[in-house]
Amino acid sequence: MPEPILYSFRRCPYAMRARMAIRLCGVTYEHREILLRDKPQAMLDVSPKGTVPVLVTEDKQVIDESLDVMLWAIENSNHALKETVGASRPWVSKNDTFFKPNLDRYKYPNRYEDEGDADKIRQKAYAQAKIFLQELEEAVHQNGGFILSDKMALADVAIFPFIRQFAKVDEKMWAENPYKNLKQWLNLFMELSDFKYIMKKHDLWTPQSTPLIIASQTE
Repeated sequence: MPEPILYSFRRCPYAMRARMAIRLCGVTYEHREILLRDKPQAMLDVSPKGTVPVLVTEDKQVIDESLDVMLWAIENSNHALKETVGASRPWVSKNDTFFKPNLDRYKYPNRYEDEGDADKIRQKAYAQAKIFLQELEEAVHQNGGFILSDKMALADVAIFPFIRQFAKVDEKMWAENPYKNLKQWLNLFMELSDFKYIMKKHDLWTPQSTPLIIASQTE
């Protein structure tokens, strides 16, 4: 039986959270690293929308939404994340529909020139993003270190790559922010051996590449 195939881009937060869930759940797969500016036709053939991650399962099912890839990994394992799916969904939804658009405007204000002055776009987006950051700060503080409780949940795994991206836009400004508990939460993920594993650099995939099989967590 062939391994599932994952098309991924190392720095994309959506692909990052998919890889992290797969890693935590101990699922083995074939990794295909791509460039978003030069997408391979093999990926576009199975998912014409051209975003990552794209998972092709053993039975040729195509899953091209990152949260769905995470849920697929969880369902194909006995990981405790399975018990946190329901309670995590509102947090993931707010991250994806509220925080991410503001993150994009904060990081790339010049892409939204039709919305006005770039500096004002950035300032407004930063102010809006802080609403979600404060909610996360309070949740992590009140619940013992993670968003839902004192144990890692789907919400944590799904959201941390976006907070990481936000922090890297202006690291000095991030350091000056008062989110003590959220910073500790993010640093915890940054130091995880599993995170360092999924962030290893890979050669770009081509149709001629030797299959790169990413082993499960229990390798």
